[in-house]
Amino acid sequence: MMTHVIHTLDLHFQDTAETIAAYLVEGPDGLVLVETGPGSTLPALRAQLHQHGVQPADIHHVIVTHIHFDHAGAAGWWAQQGATIHVHHFGAGHLINPEKLIASATRIYGDQMDSLWGQLLPAPAEKVVPLFDGDTIEAGGLAFTAVETPGHARHHHVIRLGNVAFTGDAGGMKLGQRPLLDIPAPPPEFDLEAWQWSLDKLLGMGLERIYPTHFGAVENVTEHLLAIKKLVDESAQFVREKMAAGVERDELIAQYTAWNHGRAYAAGLSDESIRKYEIANPLYMSVDGMMRYWRKRNEE
Repeated sequence: MMTHVIHTLDLHFQDTAETIAAYLVEGPDGLVLVETGPGSTLPALRAQLHQHGVQPADIHHVIVTHIHFDHAGAAGWWAQQGATIHVHHFGAGHLINPEKLIASATRIYGDQMDSLWGQLLPAPAEKVVPLFDGDTIEAGGLAFTAVETPGHARHHHVIRLGNVAFTGDAGGMKLGQRPLLDIPAPPPEFDLEAWQWSLDKLLGMGLERIYPTHFGAVENVTEHLLAIKKLVDESAQFVREKMAAGVERDELIAQYTAWNHGRAYAAGLSDESIRKYEIANPLYMSVDGMMRYWRKRNEE
């Protein structure tokens, strides 16, 4: 029987705890890193690994759920250290040649690029393994399975390991022990129907524990995923209804923020905890993603 130990590594994104995690998996024959975080958090990641007695040279396999910077921004650095990077086939080329990703992100983040994300280094092509739905990754004496889970992004895999899974953003967000759930829905690929399909897929997998990248293990898997499924729909419908009423983007962001703050206060969150959620998932990005989705739907 395969045995493993999973360590949650806090990357302290923007000097804030419990916003972005990477996961160190100890298998019977070695170590596997799931998610890399952005380049800006590499010092924190390396420090966390050092606490476990792990050096970069000890990591031979890195798996990322998708290529958004908060999940895979440091993948090129790891590939340049010699690790093999396993990534959705839609995203593999962008890790090898990240110029388009950098240009697109720079249009959004401008002079904040470096402080937010750090360096996005190209991965040597021979170090990148494209993954397709159902592919098995043999690493560390363990067998991981890539599970196609679009909705947050079309280049998204949930990574299953026995009866647990690393859900990236497909399983939504819950920062540590805080009760608030949230959904990151940035442009350009938020897709309501696809995300609901992915959540139904996860609900049918009989998982005992999931590990969202934001942040940490979730034990009550069915309850959590059902609540995320409801929240994805409620959030998208909130944006749709405001758009139909003629609310413009800036005002819609203000109203969506107020709605989410209301949910947070009702759940008992402090202002500091709300700030953590907004560092991990800026609400304006989700408004932009959902507005783009509804505009495309209206054009069809």
